[in-house]
Amino acid sequence: MKIFNSHIQKAYKIYSKNDYNKSISKVSKTNKKDEIQLSSKALEFQYALKAFKEVPEIREEKVKEIQDRIKNGTYEVDVRKIVDNIFS
Repeated sequence: MKIFNSHIQKAYKIYSKNDYNKSISKVSKTNKKDEIQLSSKALEFQYALKAFKEVPEIREEKVKEIQDRIKNGTYEVDVRKIVDNIFS
């Protein structure tokens, strides 16, 4: 065991004198933060997506208008438009 301990002590002395330890301690002291840079297209997409999410899913004013027209009996269905839209 004495041989083993002496080898460890020699290795430790060499290791402790090595510049590697000093460079490791310098690197660990610097606190760099990760950064992200978005492209202009990504920023445009992000802006458009945010605007899209703010648009209501149901257009309340359109629904109200159609409901009023149905109640008044003035709502007419254009069958040709429906057929054209189905086939297009």
